[in-house]
Amino acid sequence: MICILLVAGHGTILETQIKSDVTGLYAHLTGVPKALLPGVGGKKILDFWWETVNTRQLFSEVYLVTNADKYKHYERWATANDFPVENVVNDGSTTLDDRLGAVADLELAIRSRQLQDDIMVIAGDMLCADQNFDIAQVIRFFRSKPGELAIYYELESGEKSYTRGIVEVCPNTHRVMRFFEKPQEGVTASRLASVVFYCLRKESLLYISEFLIQHPDVNDRTFGTFWEWLINEEKVPVYGMKLPTGFQLIGQVGLSDYTKWLAHYSSKQQLSPSKPITCRSFARVGLMGNPSDGFNGKTIAMSIANFWAEVTLMESQTLVLLPHPLNDPTEFGSLQDLFRISRKEGYLGGLRLLQATCKKFYQFCSEQGIALSKQNFTLKYDTNIPRAIVSATLKCLMKFYNITDNDLPKPIRANFILNVETNELFITAGLQDRVVQVYEGLVYMDFNKQLMDERGFGEYIPLDMSDLPWFWLAYLGNPSDSGRIHSNVRQRWLNGESAVVEAMKSFAELTDQARAAFQCKDWPRLAQLMDENFELRRSVYTDDCLGPGSLKMVQVARQFGSAVKLPGSGGAVVGLCMDTERLVEMKRAFQEAGCVFCFIVPYDPSVQGQN
Repeated sequence: MICILLVAGHGTILETQIKSDVTGLYAHLTGVPKALLPGVGGKKILDFWWETVNTRQLFSEVYLVTNADKYKHYERWATANDFPVENVVNDGSTTLDDRLGAVADLELAIRSRQLQDDIMVIAGDMLCADQNFDIAQVIRFFRSKPGELAIYYELESGEKSYTRGIVEVCPNTHRVMRFFEKPQEGVTASRLASVVFYCLRKESLLYISEFLIQHPDVNDRTFGTFWEWLINEEKVPVYGMKLPTGFQLIGQVGLSDYTKWLAHYSSKQQLSPSKPITCRSFARVGLMGNPSDGFNGKTIAMSIANFWAEVTLMESQTLVLLPHPLNDPTEFGSLQDLFRISRKEGYLGGLRLLQATCKKFYQFCSEQGIALSKQNFTLKYDTNIPRAIVSATLKCLMKFYNITDNDLPKPIRANFILNVETNELFITAGLQDRVVQVYEGLVYMDFNKQLMDERGFGEYIPLDMSDLPWFWLAYLGNPSDSGRIHSNVRQRWLNGESAVVEAMKSFAELTDQARAAFQCKDWPRLAQLMDENFELRRSVYTDDCLGPGSLKMVQVARQFGSAVKLPGSGGAVVGLCMDTERLVEMKRAFQEAGCVFCFIVPYDPSVQGQN
């Protein structure tokens, strides 16, 4: 592949304003070509791009196209930076009036140097917020697609779409469906801005000459017009790849905007490595409808602050996963101690969850056309419920690499977490838990088969959490333990056994009624529905499957008039006791029965600082 850096612009607003500035602050920059102005981190803008593409393993040659007016500046720069002077292409123009236009400059380099290879084109005067992105990842994605490649980024809140080239990208195929050059407001809802950073296949280079023939006016020979023509008119397949960073073509801005964006990007660069990122994810309790989530049913579940996993990410020279002293032991008191711990807890700690999440995150971004920066980090975790580690790790990675909700929407994020656990680590898990970990709070979930088949996720609706009653939780042993509760019910359901099919429909109906009870704050009705949920589950799964421990806890709760049901797959019960005066007695009874009892602390994401 060959890289061509374009720096042939003339008479920019920025250059004029630097020359006329009366403060004297920019006198030393008078006459300096825009690509040689200071960029992020103090280095020249062009220095950054040269360092980025100066890799023989990726590019056989790198060319620089400039104009006759600034040629000597770039010749001197090339000599000082070990850039081959013979690869500096002079387009012969000396003024704005006799300029060739960006597309014609590209064509000149290809024709004059007889280039017959895939081409990467980059504007060498472009400020880039991320000084560490991986250009090799860009090339890999380009080569995986049967077409050209356009790099884009998501506009920041202060940027206007009518100042940029805007792309509409298919989220599934990543093909650019439409290109709009500086669209008027209302033309497109997209805020994905294309920048002068493209990859062209060698067999597509003929389109450049054809475009120039059809567009003789130099004002039309811009890349924005070229891509509008290539994508919208010629229907050539062009794919989009997102860089989670920001770009500014400083040739199109004045002095105030240049200094503003330079300061903005520089501050991001300075702040990013110093501050650790810490994220928590929480356990959930199923309040209604479970276990129908695995049978295209409906459920309501709530995240609780009692049990959590917390992951901290810190930038570092190498990528390090730190073992947890309790969950990933490497030192034991004796061989007998090792034997007892291994027999009780097995050999699988939290490190595998961190590692699998990182692996699948990189894979996801590569497949989705999101180029990540070449930054390393150290991950450590703490938890009292290890199954929430994947969700917390994903939150940290998204923040670190500036991955937004548009890049990884919440429904897809829940599927991602489930995929890490089930497909990568072969852990038995359900989608309901992951949905609540992502959405947080009190969530109504409909896993309708048609929705799941058509789009891969259900309908997830957060519910109001104000004025909730007191829920309680009791459990035997480890609260994260998932028992053998599903038994052979799934096979019976797949076989179409009417009793199971009707039961799952009944779970869904109970959930809809419970949703209405939550909305009306009708807690006695909710308590009644919780009891009905348990009895329905008991009828389908039988006492043998539920196990004596769960049945014992249900019996204790009912002695005190409390509603009770299983919150998950086994080993615990959740309840709602309308007689608050009996709660203390019930707590004591559970403790005397050898159970752990606690009052649930709902986690409400709308309450600031609840972590």
